[in-house]
Amino acid sequence: MDASSPAPLAALIQMTSGIDPDANLATIDRAMAEVAARGAVMAFLPEMSLLLDRDRVRSGGHIVREADSRWPSALQALAQKHGIWLHSGSMPLLADDGERRVNRSHVIAADGGIRARYDKIHMFDVTLPSGENWRESAAYEGGNRLVLVDTPLGRMGLSICYDLRFPELYRALADRRATIIAIPAAFTVSTGEAHWHVLMRARAIETQCHVVAAAQYGSHADGRQTYGHSVAIDPWGTILADAEAKQAVAQKGYALALAPIDAAAAERARQAIPLAQSRTVRNVAP
Repeated sequence: MDASSPAPLAALIQMTSGIDPDANLATIDRAMAEVAARGAVMAFLPEMSLLLDRDRVRSGGHIVREADSRWPSALQALAQKHGIWLHSGSMPLLADDGERRVNRSHVIAADGGIRARYDKIHMFDVTLPSGENWRESAAYEGGNRLVLVDTPLGRMGLSICYDLRFPELYRALADRRATIIAIPAAFTVSTGEAHWHVLMRARAIETQCHVVAAAQYGSHADGRQTYGHSVAIDPWGTILADAEAKQAVAQKGYALALAPIDAAAAERARQAIPLAQSRTVRNVAP
């Protein structure tokens, strides 16, 4: 990118996804039309953008292996229709070689081609002080590989939601030359209020990468409540955009946060604080 050219725009699409995949796809279509018109080169969806349903019996009718699913091709068509790259957030699918589910992201180019797939590694198995009890591993199996992909915004490392709490994952992505990290999420309200912004900023600062985190927000048809606050953060830890527009979600079905992604920002941060040179833990005797 020429130094005089404006930085490319990332568009975070904040949704209140429900139990009807067609309704969710229609919302995504409307949102992508708007962000394309506003000049974004890549759109980011939240975790479980196509289907957010904790009822395993009801959701089971929609969840099949990727080869049999219409969802990836529907998103590919939208990327091609609107002429921008798309990060799917994630969608529930059956594992390619079994009956358990996976929580899978896709990165789709503007020509409709799938450039990368990532299965969420860390399962959300917690009992919160609020009394909420979540056991993602009861239905889902975790992924087992790091995924990076070159995009118009830079070399992107992929992760999903609960992965956020495991800094070793992000260190590994940074070591593999990531300059931007995607963290689509459906954070609970209680954990979001306590940890969302501080963890997102920490991941950006410690990796010296941009972080883009599209999130679910509000009251969902399956009964859950999510925190929202889709954020984009630069490698210095500065919040570039924060989707707090609750009224917009109610009116349009989505809210947007648009942020310029300066490709040189990661290198500036790494020159200012040369973590790779200063890191000595690997040399410390046990």
